[in-house]
Formats: sequence, C-alpha cells, structure tokens
Amino acid sequence: MPQLRGKNVAAYLDLRSRGIFDAGTLSKLNLKILRGIVLQDSKDFTKVWTKSSKSTIFYESGRIYFENYQCCFSSLPSEPQLLYELPKRSKAEKIEDALLCQCPLDKGLPTPSDQKPSLLALTSNNWLYRFSAVTGQQLENVYLSPHHKFRYLGWDVSQETFYVKSIQNKVTSSARQAGFNQNTLLYLAVFRVFPLQLVGVLEINKSIFGSTVIDVVLSQGVLAVSHSTKTVKLYSFEDILNKYIRTELVLGEQCHSEGGKTVGEAPFGIPVNIHINECPPVLFEVSCFDNGVQIGGHPWHYIFTLPHKKHQGSYRICSLKDNTLAKHGIQDMKCCSLESDWIYFHPDDSGRIIHVGPSTINVLKILSELESDAQFDIVKEFSITAHRDDAASQINVTSSGRTVKRRFYQLDDDPDRETFRMVEYEDELDLLAVVEVTHREDEGKAHVRLHDNNTGALLKRVPLVESWDVTYSHELFFDRDTIVHIEQTKNNNFCCHVYKLSRGQADE
Repeated sequence: MPQLRGKNVAAYLDLRSRGIFDAGTLSKLNLKILRGIVLQDSKDFTKVWTKSSKSTIFYESGRIYFENYQCCFSSLPSEPQLLYELPKRSKAEKIEDALLCQCPLDKGLPTPSDQKPSLLALTSNNWLYRFSAVTGQQLENVYLSPHHKFRYLGWDVSQETFYVKSIQNKVTSSARQAGFNQNTLLYLAVFRVFPLQLVGVLEINKSIFGSTVIDVVLSQGVLAVSHSTKTVKLYSFEDILNKYIRTELVLGEQCHSEGGKTVGEAPFGIPVNIHINECPPVLFEVSCFDNGVQIGGHPWHYIFTLPHKKHQGSYRICSLKDNTLAKHGIQDMKCCSLESDWIYFHPDDSGRIIHVGPSTINVLKILSELESDAQFDIVKEFSITAHRDDAASQINVTSSGRTVKRRFYQLDDDPDRETFRMVEYEDELDLLAVVEVTHREDEGKAHVRLHDNNTGALLKRVPLVESWDVTYSHELFFDRDTIVHIEQTKNNNFCCHVYKLSRGQADE
C-alpha cells in the first residue's frame, strides 16, 4: 500500500468517504493517491492499443485525432474508444488546423453547449467551425473572408483568446519586375472563446512594421514581430486595440459600414476593423539567432541566443527589466552532437528553467543576489544524467582477443549511447517524463523515465515495446495513467501507441 505523508491510501480513502475534505483538497489528495499508485513497483504500463494512419495524428487532453481531425478516439477508457467521426469532407473543406477548448468552471455561459469542451477547426475554404468535443456535433460556423487565405490557429491566452493567421502574401517575380510592391504580409483575426466572440481583424503591413518583417504571432497579449535582420520586436496588443480599432463588429449582426452585410456569413466574411496607420510603441526588442526569444521566470527574464551561428547552443538569460545578463546567465553544455540542446521555462509556473542536452538535463532557478536585488543568479537546482560508461565505449576487443582503443570520440547523441530525446511534464502528478533512447541489436529501444519534479530523483522506468527510429519524428504524452507515443514511420505514415497503467506481476 503506497504511503502519502504518513498516511497510506486506505486511510485517505476512509477520510474521503466520510466527507472530511472540501472539493479542492479532495482533488489534490486524489491526485496524490494516483501518483502513489503509478509509482508502485507492482504497477506496469502495458501497451493496449496501436493504430496507423496515412495522415498526421494529434493528441490532446485524452483525445486522439486521426484523418485531419475527422476521427476522434478517447484515450480515457482501458482501451481507446471511438468518440465520433465527422462526415466526409471534400479537399476544399479539409481541416487545416484545430484547437481544443476546455470550458471554464468559474462562470455561467449563455448556452448549455458553451459549458462543454469543444473543438475549433479551420478549413481550407476559410470556415471556422466549433464542434462538440464529445459528439462531434457542429455548434457554430463563421466564414472568415473571401479574399484572404487563413491557414493557422494559435492561442493568445490559453482557453481565453485565440487568433487565426492567414498565409503570407507573396509577390511573383513578374509582378516584382513590373515594379509592383506588396506591402501586406498577412492578416490576423482574433476571437474570444466561451462564448465565441470576435475581437477584430488586422493587417500586418510592411510599410508600418518595416520592410524586413517575415512573421507575426500573438501570445499573452503581446504581438511579436520577427524580422529577417534576426530581430524580434514586441508590441502591446491591448494598446493596438484601444488606439486603432475603427468599428466594433459582432458575429451574426449587420455591418452598417459595409451596406448591412452580416458579419461572419458567406460570402461577406469579416472585414478588417483594426487599421494600424503608424508603428505602435515597441515594448521590447532583441537581436537573436533564428528569431527565438522566450520570456518567463520569477522575476521576469528572457532567454535568447546571440544572432551568429557560432553562438548556436549558447543561451543567455537576461533580466527583462533592464536587459542585465544574470550571473551564470550564459548556459552552454558544449555538446558535440547532431541535434542541438534546447532550453525553456518550466511549464509548472515555478519560474524555473529546463536545459536539455543529449546526456544531461539541468533544472535551473533564478535567485536574487543577497547584496543587491538588481543582480540575479542562475543556480542549478538539480541535474538528471544518462548512464554512460564513456571509458568502456572507447575500447574495442577484436576477434583474437586484442584490446584496441578508438582513435576518435563518439558524438554526444550517438545512437549507441543512452540519449535523452524529449522531456514531458505531467502537471497533475508533478512528474517529469524523460524519454531515453539507446541503440541495441540494430534498433532503437526507448524507456520513459519518471522523475520527481522537485528533486529530480528517478522513481520509475517504463520500457516502450516498439522500436524508436531516431531518423523519424516522435511525440510522447504522459497523461495520468496513460502514455501516448505518436511516431512517423516509413513512407510518411504515422502510428499511435497507447500504454495504460495495469497490474504488475506482483499483483497477480
């Protein structure tokens, strides 16, 4: 029986049955009980289901999507079950992108359908649909535009506001030779969810944001603009709305400035109602490699790489307040590998930083210097290391028994060496799931290592049955009692493997 802070599971279940805990405390205790069960030596993860597809497979929050979101399976039962299958669509109606929306629990909404999870889907012919995430029933549809080709969906603020981004306008060589200059790069349409409401549509114009603009994203209320000069500039989207919105548009209502046409219906769509006629104030600007900058931490810091190829793999951590480089703010694992290491702010909102290399994972935290709050120090909280016998790997024994030492050194991510391939955080169980891969007998073998999120201690290793081919792309999701592995296979096919927690031999 697993122990939880001095009490075992049976004791907690007894207290729960007598209604001693409130809802919040009860939920936390339930997850502690589940964590204890998952980590028991007598419990194993067993592969229960495999399904292949000729198109990309997606997973999110207990749902597995096949055939461009047309077919949805639930991974919650002991074996995945079909939830729904949408009616067949023509190529013109193909779903290009989708977002899963979880309903809010803290407020009432106008319609019962708003209180349930839904799937937002963008189609090739510029329709935005909202489907029930449980039944696949169509709940709402919005026509975006007859002129601009929208292709991408993304969250601005997760589960609150999202944006739809168009493809970029390209000037043909003949038009360029004729002296025609296309200043419009793309369009963004921004919406609120639960209920679905329009915020506005804006044009990203090179004459406003600069001729070197190459891409734009919206995140946490910030418009991030990337330039071909390896510069990223951030703008306040709230300030843009307050200053440049011309007309408040409501889905399903008439637009009087456009002759009374209905907003969001075909063939009219949604007109541009946010007209930016001058460059807004720049909140933040940084020159960085591959236009990559991350902002997070407590207090606010940002991570970037200097805009020169020689600095690739060397990350700088600076204060967002005054751009000061933190003490030990240059993190460089000096890897000799085919794939670069990567770094990001920990998704558990602790403000920590995770730096992942082929054989080492460093979890870092930002500390204030004792003598001055203006200087911050990057301190290693703990490390997770792969098991490697580097001395033995440099020695070969010939068929005659002669020992030969290698004259060359292996790459840090050589297939013969245990290598970290990805890290997943399970927020409800507070565990880090680390995928390690080793090449054995001409095929890659993977294990999922479960580590304590606060100490890095290794608590469990889960072997994956299928081989892991490092030449193809992989995704792994750890969700409570379920592990989902999605891999690309030969001939550009895809395969989904599902593992569920089951009784081990000790429980038989």
